[in-house]
Amino acid sequence: MHDLHGDLHIGAKGWLLRVAQAEPDDHVPTRTAHPRRGRRHPGRRNGSERSLPVNAAPIALTLGDPCGIGPEITLRAWAARNAAGLSPFVALGDVAAYTQSAQALGLDIPVAAVADMGEGATRFAQALPVLPLRNAVSNRPGHPDPANAPAILESIERAVTLTRAGEASCVATCPIAKSALYEAGFRHPGHTEFLASLAAAPGEAPPRSVMMIWSEGLAVVPVTIHIALADVPGALTRELIVETARIVDRDLRERFGVSSPRIAVAGLNPHAGEAGAMGREEIAIVAPAIAELRAAGIDTRGPFPADTMFHARARAGYDAALCMYHDQALIPIKTIAFDDGVNVTLGLPFLRVSPDHGTAFDIAGKGIARADSLIAALRLGSRLAAQARSAA
Repeated sequence: MHDLHGDLHIGAKGWLLRVAQAEPDDHVPTRTAHPRRGRRHPGRRNGSERSLPVNAAPIALTLGDPCGIGPEITLRAWAARNAAGLSPFVALGDVAAYTQSAQALGLDIPVAAVADMGEGATRFAQALPVLPLRNAVSNRPGHPDPANAPAILESIERAVTLTRAGEASCVATCPIAKSALYEAGFRHPGHTEFLASLAAAPGEAPPRSVMMIWSEGLAVVPVTIHIALADVPGALTRELIVETARIVDRDLRERFGVSSPRIAVAGLNPHAGEAGAMGREEIAIVAPAIAELRAAGIDTRGPFPADTMFHARARAGYDAALCMYHDQALIPIKTIAFDDGVNVTLGLPFLRVSPDHGTAFDIAGKGIARADSLIAALRLGSRLAAQARSAA
């Protein structure tokens, strides 16, 4: 049996795909290739990259916060469409805002209003297709404006509606600033929770959503996400770990095409508690959760000390790392794949991907934003959509 290891390199001058090469199972990878993903994972292909068929539904790309780098990375992603092998996507936003951004940044990029997603797919080769919003957009770079909240939320809602109706293949979201939305009355903890609420049937609770940060070299899932570190021990439960791991296992199988997912589970405390000397959460919570998962047939191992989980030899032993809190998960992947990590929301009845970065108000409008992560998200979204169609 062989593993296929390859790297996707993103640079300022374009994209270069190193063709995967077969290596023995006992080979310790010296690069950041993801274990076993080459032969089973839609995130990589052998040989040349291919776009989706022209008749596939395009991706719905949301506006994000128009005062951040969302407009710039959207424009740059479209400009890189051929070099990156991107399938069609349609921006749900404001034609004037994208046009003004292109002019201000010195980018010679045509922008075209379209009536629907089908027209957007047709026009994609010639211009950035934009499905206009009803709400007005103000895009003063670097100056978040709560008045943009209606347009930001409308863009997300329409992307979900279009995807669930089959007119779009996937929701791709540009970054939002929750602080600006909160000033306008937004009450969800974040982007993902809002998407989950849109997935809920009337009168029903939203589905449990799980954040995975994916790259060619590593995939991580934080069990607890946007809460204070001091609150993590109290929020961590056996049930939460089990539910999260079940969703990860299911979506790796059904959406990523991983036939036998392997999940590595980190401990909460230094040295995974060192048999209770540095905390008992591993004994009381994490280990029982792992035992329950293994009894259910889910290949879950741990708890492991987090400081030794992310070197190349360790990563060769699992397909996803289940971490106990936000930074435990995101520090390693942002170290390994800062430019091309992708935020994938698991557990929703539709596909959602996004770049693994924020609004970057500090560099908005300066012409230095990189679209690498958004491009990686669009590529992965296309592949997951193709995987879903082939499995249907």
